[in-house]
Amino acid sequence: MASSREYLDFILEQLSGLDEVSWRAMMGEYILYVRGRIVGGIYDDRLLVKATKAALEKMPDAERELPYEGAKEMLLVEDVENRAFLQALLDAMADELPAAGKKKRPRRAEEEERRC
Repeated sequence: MASSREYLDFILEQLSGLDEVSWRAMMGEYILYVRGRIVGGIYDDRLLVKATKAALEKMPDAERELPYEGAKEMLLVEDVENRAFLQALLDAMADELPAAGKKKRPRRAEEEERRC
């Protein structure tokens, strides 16, 4: 089941007090970024975040769930109605995560030969 745009809009409204919140659609789901760092996403209308130190401290009893088959476990954020909590959670998490980088395309063999 894909996530609804309405749920994404609700979460974005809850995060409206944070700077540099963005998202990207991916296969019917949504990846969430804070200050250029991937903090989690919306999967099947559930907000799941990475299991960072800050997330584990703020949600020690959070359920671990899979966003999709074959993925790493993430933490389910149940208290999405609490705007202050949600903003503090994602803000703290962003400080711990590396900036999302652009993937480099593999070089073709003829490009390698020109470099030699």
